[in-house]
Amino acid sequence: MKNEVSENTKLTLDLRTIGIVIAGAVSLALMYTDLNAGIEEAKLLPEPSISRTEYDLKDQLIRETIENTAKQVEENSNKLDKIDEKLYEIIQR
Repeated sequence: MKNEVSENTKLTLDLRTIGIVIAGAVSLALMYTDLNAGIEEAKLLPEPSISRTEYDLKDQLIRETIENTAKQVEENSNKLDKIDEKLYEIIQR
């Protein structure tokens, strides 16, 4: 059975299906306009400012984190050197 779609094809939809399609289209249109309104409102809001104190605290935290990481890397390097020495001694026996 071959169905062909042409100008003479009849499409039947019940009222519930038509209502769902219309409600979906209206819902999408309302969401779009609400989103655009939110974007326009956000454009008018002032940019958040970062105080000098906040900047200094964040900078200090980042620097401390980097220093702690460097110390941990150095400690791990020392431990690895000791492990290498012990392994070399074991291999030499």
